[in-house]
Amino acid sequence: MLDRFFTVTAARIAALAGQPFAFIAAASLIILWAVTGPIFHYSDTWQLVVNTATTIVTFLMVFLIQNSQNRDAGAMQAKLDELIRAQQEARVEFIGVEHRTDKEIEAIRDALERECDPEDKATAKETFEMLRRRY
Repeated sequence: MLDRFFTVTAARIAALAGQPFAFIAAASLIILWAVTGPIFHYSDTWQLVVNTATTIVTFLMVFLIQNSQNRDAGAMQAKLDELIRAQQEARVEFIGVEHRTDKEIEAIRDALERECDPEDKATAKETFEMLRRRY
């Protein structure tokens, strides 16, 4: 229940924060803050207000943005996995490849690039067999 609430809330806030109105509102608040500087004699408290507010907003937005990116990346991987699964000629070994280490992914990418190199005649099956033996 809490997970669903967070997902819905994060998605709504991220959607709102990405709108032009959000930028205009944020810029307006900063302009309002700057205009009040002379009224408050540019005091430490006056500066602390904007520093604290922007720090809190930035801190919270980092988590919302990360949540949105994680959800989008997961959905994209699921869609790509389905496309791979649906193609008869596709190599199902690519399903879940995002869970491998950076080193393994780099090795797979290198093998794919060599596979596309006209001077290297390794077949797709040979390439994956070579990668399986390596790991």
